[in-house]
Amino acid sequence: MNPAKTVRLSELAHGRSGDKGNHANIGIACRSEAAYRHLTTVLTAELVAEYFRELGPSRVVRYELPNLLAFNFVLYDVLDGGASRSLRIDSQGKTLALQLLEMEVPAPQEVRGQKSEVRDQKSKGRS
Repeated sequence: MNPAKTVRLSELAHGRSGDKGNHANIGIACRSEAAYRHLTTVLTAELVAEYFRELGPSRVVRYELPNLLAFNFVLYDVLDGGASRSLRIDSQGKTLALQLLEMEVPAPQEVRGQKSEVRDQKSKGRS
């Protein structure tokens, strides 16, 4: 295996986020099966909790969705009471996925620069 260099998470995955009351929900969909396998060991709940420590999550839970090559992170108690109570600019947590996608993560050569398998499968179905 080639040595890992760091890349932005956005090179390996897509993301989407939103609110669930006072909690934020971040979905991360990997661009390839290799990226998913790699991120299973790298993108932990503890790492995400540390990355968002300034928001003060009471806990972070990671759910694995292997059939979708995706993860769902729930950050508890980070939205100051939720959209109807919070005075934050992003009271619904819509920008959290974009913030997480800026995170630098180690990635071996086998994972970096791969074409999106999801896009390739969709384009094959259209021909």
